[in-house]
Amino acid sequence: MRGTDRVSGTDRVVTREARKARKAKQKLFGKERIMAAEERMPLVEKKRVTLVESSSAPSGLELVSSYQTNRVGDPMNLVALAEQVQKGDEFVKANACNKLTVIADQIRYLQEQARKALEEAKRDSELHHAACNIVKKPGNIYYLYQRPSGQKYFSIISPKEWGPSSPHPFLGTFKLQHDMSWTPFDEVEKRDAELAIMDKLVSQQTALPTYTGPNFKGLTE
Repeated sequence: MRGTDRVSGTDRVVTREARKARKAKQKLFGKERIMAAEERMPLVEKKRVTLVESSSAPSGLELVSSYQTNRVGDPMNLVALAEQVQKGDEFVKANACNKLTVIADQIRYLQEQARKALEEAKRDSELHHAACNIVKKPGNIYYLYQRPSGQKYFSIISPKEWGPSSPHPFLGTFKLQHDMSWTPFDEVEKRDAELAIMDKLVSQQTALPTYTGPNFKGLTE
């Protein structure tokens, strides 16, 4: 055997030491990864990770090694799965809170509308029970006065027409709508504009074919 093909004892020692160093390095790196995973294991314990059930014969086919196909492998994967579960829970909670916030705003709005409707109903009822010697007709304006006895009554004579000789204190001016509701005089213009829009909407929809969708064209023109 030639000298160049021979491996000296020193070379064998160097090679052996290199292999040991490489194995030690691999073992050290593996240990560091395991330690890092163990430090984050409380997250795994807090957020339980559910893995897919394993089977040695999926779809009726026997596996050569079910351990190789079903083993967990890198412990860092469990941490990643736990983080994903936690992140999913946080997003679900945030989405639920956002939806509940919108619902709460709608509830507050509906409560305010209900309160306003009850107040208007109470006012309209009191006005309908006010004394009046004439038959009230929808679309007309009426003036509310109060006698010293406390009786409230409607009149068709305005305070301006009475002048300084008004017999009783003036309480307010109201318009009787066609739905028999009362509108304060300072809100009459706004209410009439709303009713005009609704009337125009109903008229246009009546003239349209039944298969078309809502048509709001020209309502604000």
